[in-house]
Amino acid sequence: MNSQGIKSGADLVPVGNEMHRWATELFPICRSITGNGVRETLKQIGKRVSLTVHEVPSGTQVFDWKVPLEWNIRDAYIQTVRGERVVDFQNSNLHVVSYSQPVKRRMALSELKEHLHSLPDRPDWIPYRTSYYKESWGFCLSHNQLLSLTEHEYDVCIDTSMTEGSLTYGECFLPGQSQDEVLISTHICHPSLGNDNLSGIAVATFLAEWLQTRPRCYSYRFLFIPGTIGSITWLSQCQKDASRIKHGLVLTGVGDAGPITYKKSRRGDADIDRAMAHLLKHSGTPYSISDFIPYGYDERQYCSPGFNLAVGCFSRTPHSQYPEYHTSADNLDFIKPMALAESWRCCQGVLEILESNKTYLNQNPHCEPQLGKRGLYRAVGGQAGEKSMEMALLWVLNLSDGHHAVLDIAERAEFSFSRIQEAVEALVGVGLLQEVRRPDNT
Repeated sequence: MNSQGIKSGADLVPVGNEMHRWATELFPICRSITGNGVRETLKQIGKRVSLTVHEVPSGTQVFDWKVPLEWNIRDAYIQTVRGERVVDFQNSNLHVVSYSQPVKRRMALSELKEHLHSLPDRPDWIPYRTSYYKESWGFCLSHNQLLSLTEHEYDVCIDTSMTEGSLTYGECFLPGQSQDEVLISTHICHPSLGNDNLSGIAVATFLAEWLQTRPRCYSYRFLFIPGTIGSITWLSQCQKDASRIKHGLVLTGVGDAGPITYKKSRRGDADIDRAMAHLLKHSGTPYSISDFIPYGYDERQYCSPGFNLAVGCFSRTPHSQYPEYHTSADNLDFIKPMALAESWRCCQGVLEILESNKTYLNQNPHCEPQLGKRGLYRAVGGQAGEKSMEMALLWVLNLSDGHHAVLDIAERAEFSFSRIQEAVEALVGVGLLQEVRRPDNT
């Protein structure tokens, strides 16, 4: 793949449609930070990629946190005393506040309303709410549903369990030539929400599928984890593995129609930050890049000062900056097959840059070598952009001093990485370049 090519195209249609179809299969599963919904989701991911599932027992100390009790839900409803269900978990798993304590009793509407959540400004949408670390219970419903509750009393049932169980996460490890790793992390703890984060699950899984079939310089570690507590747990349990991570991306909200957004790692100038910025600059697609802040998704755990990993966050419209965020409107219609495919293609391009970002030494450094007699001009002659290729060859020869990697050269020359890489391959082919290892480059 040409790393410049992330615009919409016919070649992206099949993969976009397949990702959306698969997201449709995962949509009904009721996920939370623990429980059977997570296991079922990982089971489906494991049908596409090689996945190791880990269970970390409740109560396990993970830095300043503890793995919580496992939560599972069987049913939940609000019904009239005549038996008519007016709010039904079976219709939408957003109807129940995640981690709600079990409840089964008749109560007055005035008391019930203290446990109801709606969106008055979006009266047809159901909000998404959680109560992970506070004992509570509640229902979410559209504001129109709330206004329709007129009975004096209602029967309320939340059939859930809180037990000594475990936190479950999935790991797909793809070994490469090097023990140095690239991390791809995505959260799997949200119920029926399309962009946040079935889109991230789909793009991460399809990236792993693609990488499984390719030779790899780096090793790749894909984490499918519950948000926040999942990354904290993994970092606590796997510090040796974390020390091998050289580049990383958190994938979230990658299926909406908005422009691509990249949030830099805490370091700000890590190779993953530079590679993403370079790719997007030459992509021809709208994008924005923001500096790191200690708020967001799991990148804030990977970038905590004790680890300071080179992990950025890749998304489209940032979380909470679209009205559908954490509501029932973040549905399968909100995520677009082409947006999923473009996000996947962009991540592919960045990984290709990382894989090809090698350092070379000019084997004929005293003045410019004669390229014509080596057939290089003839090899590119007649092509559109012939002059740019000539300049790419000259830039590569001039900066291949054992200290500049390919990305360094592309940035300095203001050429796309793919054009500089093409020049590198041509020069290697005639013996004018030799790969070397920079003393400061792992």
